[in-house]
Amino acid sequence: MPNSPKARPTIPPTVWPARGRHVGPDAERVLRRTLRQLKDSQVIDDFLEVSDAEGDLPERVFEARWRVPDEVTVRARLSLAPDLGGGREWTLLAEAEQPWDPAWPSPVTRFWPEYGDWDHDAATGLSLSRINTLPEEDKDVRRVLRDSGRGGWCVHVVVHEAMTTDERGRLPLARWLPPNLRHRVVEHRAAPHQLRVVNWALREFDVEVPRGGAVVLPGRPPVSGYDAEVFAVRAVFLDGSEPTELAAAVTRFAALPRPLPDGADDALTALREDWHLLTVEEELSRERKRVATYAEALEAMTKSRDLYREATERAHEALAAYRESAEDAPAGQQRSGTRTASGFQQLTRTLERLKGSAKALRPAATDQGEENKEDKEDREDPEDTEDTAAKPTSPEH
Repeated sequence: MPNSPKARPTIPPTVWPARGRHVGPDAERVLRRTLRQLKDSQVIDDFLEVSDAEGDLPERVFEARWRVPDEVTVRARLSLAPDLGGGREWTLLAEAEQPWDPAWPSPVTRFWPEYGDWDHDAATGLSLSRINTLPEEDKDVRRVLRDSGRGGWCVHVVVHEAMTTDERGRLPLARWLPPNLRHRVVEHRAAPHQLRVVNWALREFDVEVPRGGAVVLPGRPPVSGYDAEVFAVRAVFLDGSEPTELAAAVTRFAALPRPLPDGADDALTALREDWHLLTVEEELSRERKRVATYAEALEAMTKSRDLYREATERAHEALAAYRESAEDAPAGQQRSGTRTASGFQQLTRTLERLKGSAKALRPAATDQGEENKEDKEDREDPEDTEDTAAKPTSPEH
C-alpha cells in the first residue's frame, strides 16, 4: 500500500517568500545598480553578490541586510536562475528577527526598482502589480487559471466586472494591500461576458466567483482553513473607491498557515546555512562556534582512542589466559576438556566486556532495533551454554 504524502512544513512567521520572472535583458546589472543606490541612500545596511569561485552554481546569488522599525534586522537572499527561454526566474526569501509585520516594506523593493521587467509571476508570466485581463478563448482561460494553482508562491484573485469599466475601474488591487502583500498577489480580471466560462474553469478548485464580485483561489493543495464562502466577495465596486472587503479577504487568506511553496525549503536552508554577508560580530561568533565544535571533536577522538587501547589490552590478556590454560591442561580427556572450556569461557567473558566498550563508542542516538537485538544477545549468555556442556558426568564403578 503506498505511503501517504508527507505533509509540507508551513511558512515560518518570520519568513517572507516570493518568486517571479525577469523578462528583459541585463537582470544582473539592474540588481547591482539598485542595490548600490539603496546602500548609498542608507535604505539597506549592506549587500553582497556571492562569488562562484568554483563555477558550479547554476545561478547568481545576491544577499542584502536592512533594518525595519524597532531596529529589527532583516536578511534576504535572491537567487537569479539562468535564462532558459522566457526570462530569468528569481527566488527571494527574507527572514526577520521577529515575526513578520504586514506594515514592513516588501523585500522585493530592496532588490528591484519600483517598476521594471522583473514584475512577472513565475508560474503564469502575469504581472504582480497590475491588472491581468483573462484571455478571450475558453481553453486559454482554463489554462491560465489552472496554472494559477501551481507552486504556491502567489495569492491569485479573480474579479468579475459586472459591466465594462472606465479608467477609474482599472485601478489594481495591489495599491490597497498591506506592503508585505505587494508583489505576492496576482489579480485576474474577467470581462462581463466571461462569468460562465470562468466558473466553468474554476470547478476544479471547487469555488465560484459571484457576478460582479471576486474570489480568492485556494491554491493546490488547498490552504488549511480555506472556506470558499469566506473568501468570496459578493460585490466589488470598480469605481475607483477602495475595495475594502476584497482587500480584507486577501489579507485574511495570506494570514492562514500556508505550506512552504515548491522549492522554498531549499531556498530557506540556503538563507540560514549558506549566508555570507556577516557583520564583524557575526564573524566572531561563527569562529567561536567553529572552535568549540573542533574542541568537542578532538575530545571525542581522544576518548575513543583510550577506549580502543583499553579494549586491545583486554583482548591480549584474554588470549594469553586461554593459551596458558591450554598448555597447562593434564592428559586426562575429561579434565582437559573442562580446563579448555574454562579458558574459553574466560575469553568469552572478556570479549563480552569488549562488546560493551564498543557499544560505548557508538553515537548516543542508536537505532532502537539494534538496541533490542543486542539486548536479546546479552540475555542469551554463552557462559550458561558452556557450563552445561562442560559439566562432567558421574564415573561408573
